[in-house]
Parts: sequence; C-alpha cells; structure tokens
Amino acid sequence: MKNNLVAGLEDMQIKGLSGTHEGKKHDKKICDEEGILLPEGSDLYRDTGFQGHEMEGVNIHQPKKKPRGGELTDEEKENNRLISSIRVVVEHVIAGVKRCRIVKDVFRNTLSGYDDDVMELACALHNFRSYQRRVSY
Repeated sequence: MKNNLVAGLEDMQIKGLSGTHEGKKHDKKICDEEGILLPEGSDLYRDTGFQGHEMEGVNIHQPKKKPRGGELTDEEKENNRLISSIRVVVEHVIAGVKRCRIVKDVFRNTLSGYDDDVMELACALHNFRSYQRRVSY
C-alpha cells in the first residue's frame, strides 16, 4: 500500500495525505487522481517519481535525471545536491510516520477503509510528536 504526503519544511508537519492505493500504482498517477492542490506561489520539492506532473502557479523543484549516455553539467549537479539537501527533511517526515510499525508492515486487515484510518492515525501521531518537540524548546 502507498500514499502521497505533502509536508511542510519549516515545521516538519504533514499538510496533506492522499488516500491509500495499491503499492504498484505510480506516484504521479496517484497525484493526478487525488487532485492535490497547493497555494499559488508555493515551492514544491519532489522526487523524480512525479516526472511530467505539472501544477499551476507552483514553483516546482525536481532533480534532473542524467541523460542516457551523457553527463550532467556541474551546475545541474549542484542544483540536484541543493534539492536533495532540502528533500531530506521530507524523508525524515516519512520516517517519522513509519515509526508506527503498522504502517510499514504488511497490513492484513481487509475491512474497507481501515488502511486509510491507520495511515491517518500514524500521520496524526507524527504531527503531535513534532509539535511537542517545537513547544518544549
């Protein structure tokens, strides 16, 4: 099973969550079906799994793939490093959700909607943990 998440870089909170889909469905297709929207003028840092997906009024930052049989320029490599260093925050948010083992293990409950409920609860727990860390400082 898989979901798409939208996370904030400053507060490390989950801002949006797609529905749960089968694991073999492509990330871009999930995004197209869900119709996830972002505020105009916002910056979106995403991985290459969303190649070809566009959003109106959003600044999209995505690493450039190396061309077949070619090389990236030094400028393109530096840009990819910068995007990756920012995306690490999003990967940490995903790891925070996966602290709940029920999210990353095989989910065998076949009742309708339970997989969505489990993911929503795991995201809520992550948001609560990250909020408590900010408040306690």
